[in-house]
Amino acid sequence: MVDGILYVVYAGLLLSSLCSIIFSLKARRSIDPHKRGITQAKSNISMGFMLLFLAMIQMFMFTGSTIRVVVGAIFMVLGAFNIFAGFRNYGIFSRQRAD
Repeated sequence: MVDGILYVVYAGLLLSSLCSIIFSLKARRSIDPHKRGITQAKSNISMGFMLLFLAMIQMFMFTGSTIRVVVGAIFMVLGAFNIFAGFRNYGIFSRQRAD
């Protein structure tokens, strides 16, 4: 059961890492500031999920030492903040284009 969860978490980590790299490259190469903001917001969202998946790997794979719990908690907080900021920025930039 735990092995199946780990495979799903590893697949999510790989997918979110690839999305983060692709969106980051697209944002850096974009000339249009609106498109750059939308793409950077998508990059923040995928990076947040990547950090959450890393925290899940810390929780499921290793025994609960204090340092690993603290690192996992920091990754979770940073990941949640990146997801929140990405969705907020995505909403701001998508409404900005409609005006």
